Amino acid sequence: MTRGRQEGKPGAEYAPPDTPLVVLHADHEVLLVDKPAGLLSVPGKGEHLADCLLSRVQTAFPEALLVHRLDRDTSGVMIFALTPHAQRHLGLQFEKRQVRKTYVARVAGEVSENTGTVDLPLAVDWPNRPLQKVDHEAGRAALTEWRVVRRGGGETRMRLFPKTGRSHQLRVHMREIGHPILGDPFYATGADRAHPRLMLHAEALRFRHPDGGRGVSISSKAPF
Repeated sequence: MTRGRQEGKPGAEYAPPDTPLVVLHADHEVLLVDKPAGLLSVPGKGEHLADCLLSRVQTAFPEALLVHRLDRDTSGVMIFALTPHAQRHLGLQFEKRQVRKTYVARVAGEVSENTGTVDLPLAVDWPNRPLQKVDHEAGRAALTEWRVVRRGGGETRMRLFPKTGRSHQLRVHMREIGHPILGDPFYATGADRAHPRLMLHAEALRFRHPDGGRGVSISSKAPF
């Protein structure tokens, strides 16, 4: 999710994928790239966590500025600003929830309903951080809409539409409705966890362009 910490499997060694930078769109104000799963959005603490999407982007686009983040194990569309003006403009859009985000996920079990909404506040599970938990007293509002794409084979393919940007929001919300995202090292268990990656992909991002305010939508097909 945006603005979240990027954590992988507990105790797992960080081995970022050695893949070329995939540029989805670039102009004088914004840059959108396709983040691979397993790569931090920003550097972690320590030299061994220095390799990240931001550093790779800035190697090719030195002027690039961070706007938001995706979890380490999530793939998909990320936007960077190429000017301070664009960074401010996009930052306000994220803050005011004006950016439309669409994710694709494969979840455990066959979801019975076709659409739904999860409205559960989230907070850090401090003894087990960076895990998050539902907290009706101290949690921050978190809202996710979802739609089933197809069911079969004991799993469901869904599109998820987060209306807020809490850390691990989609991952916790799916677990709370009884359908954890497959391959999730934190919130799935047993066979549901035993997948080569987290089956969560940021498929599309719709935003207002910092130069003129026109609506722009950039997408990336899920690799699973």
